[in-house]
Amino acid sequence: MARYSDPDRLRFHISLPGIDLRHLATKVLKHWMLMVFALLSTAPVALVLINSFKSRRAIFRNPYHLPSAETFDLVGYETVFAKSQFHVYYFNSLFVTLTALALILLFGTMVAFALAEYPFAGNNLIRIFFLLGIIIPIRLGSVSLLRLIDSLDLIGTLWALIVVYIAGGLPFAVFILTQFMAQVPGELKDAARVDGASEYRVFWLILPIIRPATGTVAAISIIPMWNDLWFPLVLAPGEATRTVTLGAQQFMGQFSNDWNALLAALSLSSVPVLIIYFISSKQLLQGLTAGAIKN
Repeated sequence: MARYSDPDRLRFHISLPGIDLRHLATKVLKHWMLMVFALLSTAPVALVLINSFKSRRAIFRNPYHLPSAETFDLVGYETVFAKSQFHVYYFNSLFVTLTALALILLFGTMVAFALAEYPFAGNNLIRIFFLLGIIIPIRLGSVSLLRLIDSLDLIGTLWALIVVYIAGGLPFAVFILTQFMAQVPGELKDAARVDGASEYRVFWLILPIIRPATGTVAAISIIPMWNDLWFPLVLAPGEATRTVTLGAQQFMGQFSNDWNALLAALSLSSVPVLIIYFISSKQLLQGLTAGAIKN
């Protein structure tokens, strides 16, 4: 009869045929950690959305409960559309964000193509220049930006915000897109040139290849532009140029807040960001994981 030592008996009792318990435990732990992080990230958004459909008394009495037949109330949304020009704020935010994002992607891909494709004197200096734009917050130059925008006669216009957002978003876009441009096989570009394609044609041909990178840049860049409060307050504080985030501040007073209207405004302002994120989430994941596996 075979005799087993103590370690062999222990291994025999805790192991199952075809199952690696250590790998299974690690996988379960990772999934639980991701679930907890996702819950902590989405809980504030869900809390704001739930309470926006409740009466003021129910918000403070049971903030974590779902709206019921007794607590359901649309007074917050009624106040938002009755006491403010929220549709104007919405249009302003959409116009500023989408225009700035489109120009960031256009200029960012052009600069990235030039830096990745053409080795020229000063190439590394330009890379460092854009890298400094990521390291140094753009809000540190608010006074200089205010003077510059005033000299361009753009104070109180939506184009003032667009120009500033382009300047703030280009460094990150160039940094990410340059890495992806450098990974495009040179054989594809050379084949297009042999067929007589111009450099502009080559540029537009490789854009679909770096679509995950553009999706990543779009998903990450749109959130700070949509949620920004500082530059709309400094550069375009007028009623006609007020953005959604700045418009929600009118329901916050020095001594009292209209919580129903404030939560309703915040809920409405989060809808476009969530829609754009769900649309570009696939491209975002592909962009973040690109290069993780070597072909």
